[in-house]
Amino acid sequence: MMSEFISAINQIAAERGIEKEEIFTALESAILVAYKKEKFNEEERDEEELGSNLSVELDRETGEFKLIATKEVVKKVKDNDMEISIEEAEMISPSVEVGDSVQIEMPTEDFGRIAAQTAKQVILQKIRESEKEAVISEYSDKVGEVFTALMQRMQRGEVVFEIGKATAFMPPEEQIPNEFYRLGDRYKVLLKDIVDSQMIVSRADPKFLIELFKLEVPEIESGVLEVMAIAREAGSRSKMAVKSTQDGVDPIGSCVGQRGIRIANVMNELGEEKIDIIEWDEDPEEFVAKALSPAKVEEVTIEGETATVIVEDDQLSLAIGRDGQNVRLAWKLTGYKIDIVGSSGEVVKKEDLENKKEEDKSEKADEKEK
Repeated sequence: MMSEFISAINQIAAERGIEKEEIFTALESAILVAYKKEKFNEEERDEEELGSNLSVELDRETGEFKLIATKEVVKKVKDNDMEISIEEAEMISPSVEVGDSVQIEMPTEDFGRIAAQTAKQVILQKIRESEKEAVISEYSDKVGEVFTALMQRMQRGEVVFEIGKATAFMPPEEQIPNEFYRLGDRYKVLLKDIVDSQMIVSRADPKFLIELFKLEVPEIESGVLEVMAIAREAGSRSKMAVKSTQDGVDPIGSCVGQRGIRIANVMNELGEEKIDIIEWDEDPEEFVAKALSPAKVEEVTIEGETATVIVEDDQLSLAIGRDGQNVRLAWKLTGYKIDIVGSSGEVVKKEDLENKKEEDKSEKADEKEK
């Protein structure tokens, strides 16, 4: 009659889709390791030599474990663990000769306890492994999609979410700055990657913003509108360039929606993040001018990778934006280094803004230390 232990393994294997023989083999190996660790942990002999002749056998029908020692037949025994005398060996097998090997079932009081403890650990480990494999199987082709996730807990700065039956992790760099995640609340997240069977999700990635618009704007999902470029400073401001692939479709109006409902729904998901929708233009000079919206640009000249933009003095601060954010996002969106020149001749270069940004970071760090 099949033991309850074997019945349990059969059930787990069937429910989790694990090969039974895989569990049996893992059990034999783990139990042997556990036994050797407990039995020989005080020994001073070479670790590789200790217990090298031992093996564990699990009866697939009864669930009984046996500890088997393989010993060499010798005339005079010098090592009881590795050798057996010819006289004792002949009692096991009459035809045995010196130099042969025989297998002996080793009686031990501790072995049953060790086997029971280890079996439980191995089965739990196999269940965890099967769950990880199930995650890969279910979600590996869904990387880049948005899911609604339940916030479970914070763990060393990471937010731990539940997506269906799977667990997902959002590292600090993938979180929206200053966003507070409440236990039990649901959030939309982008499945960014699966690393070592671990699901990594994001709310800060620019692709997350694109996917949110896909949910709100059917024209993007259908291909009538195409997102050509995006620049994002998560939690603060983003710029997204779109174009229409169909005559008569207004790309900006489609993304904004009637009375601004579509873009409002996206912004509600992101908190206070502002979003600028810009119409893509194949003419790089026109595109740079549009990217600096809401500022009005007088002229754009492009040489190599640098775009020189002329604006009226009263538009200079608007083109640059608070802490240089507007022009910084325009760099990222267009791929051009942008220098802004006021009508009075004042020049604001990319390097100047970058240096100022680093100075501001240093000042903020000093204030925190104080």
